[in-house]
Amino acid sequence: MDKSLRIIPLGGCGEIGLNMMAMECGDDIIVIDCGLMFPEDYMLGIDIVIPEIGYLKKNRDRCRAFIITHGHEDHIGALPFVLRELNLPVYATTLTTGLIESKLKEFRLLGDARLNAVRPRDVITIGNFKIEFLRVSHSIPDCVALAITTPLGVIIHTGDFKLDQTPVDGERIDYSRFVEYGEKGVLLLLSDSTNVESEGYSPSESVIGGVFEDIFRKAEGRIIVSVFSSNIHRIQQVFQCAFRTGRRVILNGRSIIENVRIARERGYLLAPDGVMGDIKEVESLPAQRVVVLTTGSQGEPMSALIRMAMGEHRHIKIREGDTVLLSAKFIPGHEKAIANMMNHLYRRGADVIYERVSEIHVSGHAAQEELKLMLNMTRPHYFIPIHGEYRHMVQHGKLAATVGVPEENVFVLEDGDVVELKEDVAEKIDKVEAGKVFVDGKGVGDVKDMVLKHRRDLSRDGMVITVIALNEATGEVIYGPDIVTRGVVSEEAAPLLEEARELVLSTLKGLSREVKVDQMEIQEEIRRTLRKFFNVTLERRPVILPVIIEI
Repeated sequence: MDKSLRIIPLGGCGEIGLNMMAMECGDDIIVIDCGLMFPEDYMLGIDIVIPEIGYLKKNRDRCRAFIITHGHEDHIGALPFVLRELNLPVYATTLTTGLIESKLKEFRLLGDARLNAVRPRDVITIGNFKIEFLRVSHSIPDCVALAITTPLGVIIHTGDFKLDQTPVDGERIDYSRFVEYGEKGVLLLLSDSTNVESEGYSPSESVIGGVFEDIFRKAEGRIIVSVFSSNIHRIQQVFQCAFRTGRRVILNGRSIIENVRIARERGYLLAPDGVMGDIKEVESLPAQRVVVLTTGSQGEPMSALIRMAMGEHRHIKIREGDTVLLSAKFIPGHEKAIANMMNHLYRRGADVIYERVSEIHVSGHAAQEELKLMLNMTRPHYFIPIHGEYRHMVQHGKLAATVGVPEENVFVLEDGDVVELKEDVAEKIDKVEAGKVFVDGKGVGDVKDMVLKHRRDLSRDGMVITVIALNEATGEVIYGPDIVTRGVVSEEAAPLLEEARELVLSTLKGLSREVKVDQMEIQEEIRRTLRKFFNVTLERRPVILPVIIEI
């Protein structure tokens, strides 16, 4: 067997989310995580983004399994789409498996799935890989890092992690196993870079409980808490504070209801007797006894909280005296939507509390001192920063150098880069097919960059449609031209459109007979004429769509 090992990020190196990492050894490929990312501002109309898996499909006969580190969308969200193409076994912890099952059931794929539940310190062997699951702390329970033993040595993949000394569920990171692997020798460490710009340590998730309880006791009206539906630790603290302050918790939002159900069934969320209420009770219960736990912290269109803010929610109307807690980090690109939502909440009389004015959110990712400690525990020979934008990974690489990893042994990768490790050397050798696949409605991959460019052009400059009927034999005008605009000018601009109409007629009259009977030539002449007209009169460049009807 060729004694070499290849590390190939297919997502998660150069962006936040989209996490997917392929590892090759001999005839075996394993894939770590299978996540999505939410669309950036320029991705108009796109619902979600998933990784390009062309490389895996080309090598499907060598692909053995998906290994999942935890249940966040940026680590499991692409599975329903990818498993349609590569129906491989999936290994994940109990809670993560439950979340995956729910997702696959929604897509009617659960019957064909091969899900395997594992626990921390379980060991499985897949071809040339022996994988031990190591407990880590994060903002969702049942997270694991991976210690992967290969013929060349041990690879540690941290997944998302922080070094929480007082976790909500009492399950601390498995320090001893990380240290043991470090003592024996770690060939390569792949470590989470998301929070590398933060100095010191990330605060414990458990500090949120004290902040919540103080707010709960002081609030005289209803409390509405918006969290990520997967943040089970945060949800647990809401339940505990509600119970201690005599309030009932009303769940609102499909994803939060489903995730709470899964976490309770599997023993990861404890709800004291009588603490949960029904949403139909929300208007009849005394205000000081109500806590609404909802989704929508990012101002997503049609989310539960945005419908409350707009006064369109079926059961919950924001009123004077309500306290709204946005207990989540604002995702870059969502700031304007969140600000608009908060303005509407304030207009309806609510008091809004968020991260900038109160400590109601902490990061689930390791800050600089925790990242250094992970490097010192594992003492890797080679280091690859993962999970972050390019600047995050560069900074993480520099951080590794400060604790003794030689600069030449640090590899900052982008999606598709290939690092090959042999007995005495590691080098970046190649680049494989990788990228982003856009999911728009039921379409997967049918929207390409050019379609997004057209959408941006339409959103920026609008569209002009010209409809004209011509004699098929002579090219003479029988009807029109009618000019319709969208996003260019208002109805009051009729004189301008009449001028454009006359200009099109003049252009058509000036064409030779040969051109008049060539539909494509006529369309191009109309497009050229109107493009120049609107550029001169309005300094705008709308999309011009000539429609020629031959009679």
